[in-house]
Amino acid sequence: MNEFEKEYDPNYPDPVEHIYEFEAQKKQKPIRVDKYLANQILNATRNKVQNAIDEGKVYINGQVAKASRKIKPGDLVRCVIMKAPPIELVPENIPLDIIYEDEYLLVVNKPADMVCHPALGHRVGTLINALLYHFGVRDNISIEVDDEDDTDSENTDGSIFAQDEVRPGLVHRIDKDTTGLLVIAKDSWTHAKLAEQFANKTSERIYEAIAWGQFKEDEGFVEAPIARSETDRKNFCVPKRTEGKYAYTSYKVVNVYPFATHLQLKLKTGRTHQIRVHMSHINHPLMGDPWYGGDRVVTISSLPQQKALAEKCLGLAKRQMLHAKTLGFEHPHTKEFMRFNSDLPEDMQKIIELMSAKK
Repeated sequence: MNEFEKEYDPNYPDPVEHIYEFEAQKKQKPIRVDKYLANQILNATRNKVQNAIDEGKVYINGQVAKASRKIKPGDLVRCVIMKAPPIELVPENIPLDIIYEDEYLLVVNKPADMVCHPALGHRVGTLINALLYHFGVRDNISIEVDDEDDTDSENTDGSIFAQDEVRPGLVHRIDKDTTGLLVIAKDSWTHAKLAEQFANKTSERIYEAIAWGQFKEDEGFVEAPIARSETDRKNFCVPKRTEGKYAYTSYKVVNVYPFATHLQLKLKTGRTHQIRVHMSHINHPLMGDPWYGGDRVVTISSLPQQKALAEKCLGLAKRQMLHAKTLGFEHPHTKEFMRFNSDLPEDMQKIIELMSAKK
């Protein structure tokens, strides 16, 4: 491979041209062309429009336009935007840790480093890819997604994967590097009934985590809104100026260590990154969490041996120390309430063992 060649990455295929053409209405008020196109093109970001302008791919009446050029009634506007091609849902023979399965649904224990469903930047190797293969699907399925700047992550909206032709149906999701239990529906009716339980908070979800620091109380809660970060669209936060979505997390101390705490957590709401954001908000970020301040030693005693142990534990935490341990729901067909538990993953167990030995 020479310097002009690059290895093909299926997660980042070459973009393709999308051409948009508009004729400004007779009542069109004067407006900058960049603002006009951002309003006219569905899901187009100002950044993508500006890139098209900078590359000379925006034309007004056949002439290359600058961002400051204002649109007038009757103007013919042409814009070429480079977007990622549709996602191909590819069945992949990836081993699954299946806890339970029947003809209507299954429960899996998701490992770390696995995205739940394909998204921009994560087109292969996901839980959906593995499930499609497990269910006997062998043909690829093409899905159009919005090529937004901030969706190259685990945050992409999963609603498109609730379509009949894109079964299996994820009822809920957990983050890429969060481990633990998920329920998947095999048909639309089962999916709808399970989703209803999650929406009505009649399902049971219990997480366990290792957070930095010691808590003053053995039990408590965080009730604070969550919104996208204004500085980094891939992250979330408890907003200071803007409004966010209501979020409530309760926690209970399982065990206390000199510099960290083993927690049990329950969600009253299910916002993206909710536990991670809330724990960071109260200055107890999850150990190993690179997005929310947990990838450094946050609290430490003055004892050199404690500092060394904290650094050693952090070295084992290659991800946020968060596990979806317990999952409970009423089976939509049998009406039996089913509860499943999973062991803590090896990395969390090792850290707890290290801290317990020096407690």
